[in-house]
Amino acid sequence: MSTEESSPRLRQVVDWSAAVWAGLIGGAAFLVVNLALTPILFGGNVWVSIRLLASIVMGTEVLAPPATFDAGALAAALITHLALSVAFALLVAFVVHRWGLIIGIVGGAALGLFLYLINFYTLTYFFPQFFPMRGGAMFWGHLLYGALVGGLYEAFEIEEFEPIQEDAAQEA
Repeated sequence: MSTEESSPRLRQVVDWSAAVWAGLIGGAAFLVVNLALTPILFGGNVWVSIRLLASIVMGTEVLAPPATFDAGALAAALITHLALSVAFALLVAFVVHRWGLIIGIVGGAALGLFLYLINFYTLTYFFPQFFPMRGGAMFWGHLLYGALVGGLYEAFEIEEFEPIQEDAAQEA
């Protein structure tokens, strides 16, 4: 019996804690940049963006003027945005967890592009209030968000391995 046959095969497991942290940090960075740039690029004020995010869970009624501070809209926007950021980071981690920092960044960017396409070319059917946001700023924002999340995940990840369970059919 050779050493190859006696040693168990291993697979790297996803570090879900690193994925959550990458999602929270990446989501917060994306939110801050968008809150700063959206009024410049699209007009309005920060509260327009907050209410737009809140409309995902609160409905379009929250978009009615005036676009001023609303604690409920702010809470809904933050919770919704960060929950979606973490959910996407979990997907990024699942896809890129085996290949290291460069693939984490590049793969995360590719998945960020995929997320942009889903958000602005599919989900705008259900949330038409986001249609005017489609364009270069959101394209680049999603691409950079994905790259940041992929890179952060790989930087935070503590690599762990577990044995692959061989089923009876393969052993026979």
